[in-house]
This record gives sequence, structure tokens and C-alpha cells, in this order.
Amino acid sequence: MINIVVSKVRLHLKHTFDRLHNEELKRNVLQAIPFWIASVITGLIAVLYARLFLLAENLTAVIYKQHTWYLLILMPVCFLAAWWLVKRFAPYSRGSGIPQVAAAIEISGPRSDKKVDKLLSIKVMLIKIVSSLVFAIGGGAIGREGPTIQIAASVFRKINQILPAWWPKVAKRNMIITGAAAGLAAAFNTPLGGIVFAIEELTKTHFSYFKTAIFSSVIIAGLTAQGILGPYLYLGYPKMGAISGFIFPGVILVAIITGLLGSGMAKIILVIFKWKSKFNFNREHVLYVVCCALIMAGIAIFVNDSVLGSGKDIMQKALFTSDKYTVWYMPLIRMVGPILSFTTGGSGGVFAPALGAGASVGSLVSTWFHLSDTNANLLVLTGMVGFLTGVTRSPFTSAILVLEMTDRNNVIFHLILAGMVASLVAILVDKHSFYDHLKLQYIRSLNEEEKSDANSTNGNTNL
Repeated sequence: MINIVVSKVRLHLKHTFDRLHNEELKRNVLQAIPFWIASVITGLIAVLYARLFLLAENLTAVIYKQHTWYLLILMPVCFLAAWWLVKRFAPYSRGSGIPQVAAAIEISGPRSDKKVDKLLSIKVMLIKIVSSLVFAIGGGAIGREGPTIQIAASVFRKINQILPAWWPKVAKRNMIITGAAAGLAAAFNTPLGGIVFAIEELTKTHFSYFKTAIFSSVIIAGLTAQGILGPYLYLGYPKMGAISGFIFPGVILVAIITGLLGSGMAKIILVIFKWKSKFNFNREHVLYVVCCALIMAGIAIFVNDSVLGSGKDIMQKALFTSDKYTVWYMPLIRMVGPILSFTTGGSGGVFAPALGAGASVGSLVSTWFHLSDTNANLLVLTGMVGFLTGVTRSPFTSAILVLEMTDRNNVIFHLILAGMVASLVAILVDKHSFYDHLKLQYIRSLNEEEKSDANSTNGNTNL
């Protein structure tokens, strides 16, 4: 009798366990589906955006070669159009997009949907794309990688919003973080970089809570992009043979210079933003935008056209041609370009411009010491890591990104060393990263707008 009872209890427990297990599996699958759908959409948009951005930069190059003086008209018109689109339709689509994503993650909660909508939405995404493309046609020294991160986060958030009420809930913050990681992976074709970026730059909660979502989303977004573009590298395979054992002092020197310059460039941009905040009228902004465009056009016409564009051509020239050495002023104009472009208020990132500026520093230091191709290439990669770290203060993300862009695994220790040194010296210029400063500005601005709206509502009620 006892055996029969025990058997029935065991059978009942088994059925209960199977039912619970199946319910848990069903819930996990349903929670994963939104991530997978958003990842595919992100990959498709990233590919389309990358191709349009390349066409925009190529159009600028054609205009420069065939009708150089047209830049004096083209650049002010495009700079103004990029700024006006942002100001008129989506003010929080300006700039890179990474600080907006970080701000959205920090303020995300049950009662913050209206605030987050201003940072991440379909309208923001569309204006981000159009403004940055117009900016790129005008020769702006901007990148598409930061914007892709804000675009991807907007896609993931929208997918999360349209889920039916009965669908298992997905944490809003986790969805945004995962979208940002997928966006970076699709933009650079760097899946590890996307994961490290999420951990180092964005994550405030324990990574184990949503690691599966990030891994799967990064893989799907990256594979979607690869399915269209092929298994490309962002830069390619630079020559990297036997590296001299005496190159470490050069690596450290480049890391120190780029860490200081990257942090210094970010500091200058922040100072200009503070100065511009005192502008009272649109005509002052218009005058500033036009002046920036004309200065850049003048540099391109009379000094060097390398001031234009994202800077990817500088990286490719330094890494893949015999003309590895550069003129002494190249790092300066590759800093001036992003400063003038970013402060106008149009959409565009600093990821690629920072990499280009860092590559020019590495190339310049190689010029001083007349290094071999292999050692010169190493210093170029070191400069890219160092300058990006100076701006972002994310040494491991910078090192992994550059590593995946070039597939040169034998220099990973050099790149990590460069990132850590650059991160340490950048503190001498500013204790906080460029993105941290901008994130706080966006949060402050959103809070002020909320208070203003509340006061306006109260005033109307009293009337």
C-alpha cells in the first residue's frame, strides 16, 4: 500500500515538474523573441545606414576633387540643415547618441517613459539618420557608430513597447542595454566589442541577469549585417609580423600623448557647449554653425582635405599603404574637425573621428623614429586605442574594438597596455569621461523640461 502511494506521489511530482519546466521554457523563449526580432531589424538598419553614410562621404570626395570651391557653399548649407533638423524635430538626436542611451538607462523606470521617449524613439532614430547623412555630405568630421547605438536602442525599446499585455515582461533597462550592444556590434562588426561595451560603459546591474540576451542579440545583429555585407573587417588585415621587443616605450609614449589629446579634445568640446548655452537667439547659433563650416572648408581648401569626413581613410592609409608617415599638423586638424563639427549641434558621433585622430598620432610618432612597417602599424593601432580611451575612458572596449577591426591577435597585450596608460593620463585633464558629462547634461535638461511642463500645467489649472 505504501509503495503504491509513494509511486503515485512520485508520478504526480514528475508531472508537476515537467509542467513547471515547460512553463519556464515557454516563458524564456517568449522573453527571448523580442530580442531576436529587434536584433534582425538592427542589423538591417545598420547595413543600410552604413551604405548611405559611405555614399555621403564619397559624394563629398567627388565634389572636393571636381569643384573644390563649392565646399564654401555646400558645407554651410549642410551644417545648417543638419542642425535645423535636430533642433526642429528631435533635440535629443544631436551628437553621438551614446550619452543619450546612457541617460535613458539611468532614468529608465515605471514613471519615466515620457523622458525616455525624448531620448529613444522612432522619430529620434529617423532624424538621427537624416541629420547625420546631411552632415556627412557636407564634409562633417563625424562617425556613424555612436548614432547606430542610439538607433539600435530605439529599435529595441520600440519592440518592447509594442508587446501585447499578456507577453512575459522584459525589463526596459535590459532591453536598452542589449540594443546598444547589438548596435555597436553591427556598426563595427565587432561582437566582442559590443559585449565589452555593454559591461564597461553601460551596465549598472549584475551582468548575469541578462547575459544571454546580450550574447544572442549581438550574434543575431552581427550575423544579419554579415549576411548582407559579408564577413568583412572594419579596417582589414594590417601587416603585423615580428614586432620589436623595444617597441614598448613607443607604445607607452603614444598612449600618453593620445590619452591627453583625446581627453583634451573632449574637454574643449564641453567648454564650447558651456559657452554656447549662453546664446539667446537662433541667429547666434546660425552664425556659429556657418563659421564652423567655413573654417573647415578653408582648412580643406588651403591646408589639407583630411579635416573632412570620419577619418577612416587616414586609418586605412596609415595601415595599408607604404605612405605611413604623416605631416606634423595632421593630429591637430583631425582634432579641429570633430570639435567644429560636434559643437554645431547636428547628429554625428566621435567614435570614428577619435580613431582617425589616434591613428594620425601613431603615424606621426612613427615618423619621428622611422620605424618599420610592422612597428609603425602597431603604433597606429596603439594611437587609435589611446585616443578613443581618452574620450570614453573605456580602455578594454577600445582595445577589443581595434583588435576585432584588424584581427591582429598578437598585439592584444600592447593594445590593452595602451588603453590602460591612456585611461590613467586622461584623468590629469578631466576625472570624468566625455560621455559621463553629456549624460548628466541630458538628464539635467530632461528634469528641467519636466519641471517647466509641470509649472505650465499648474498655471493653466489655476487659471
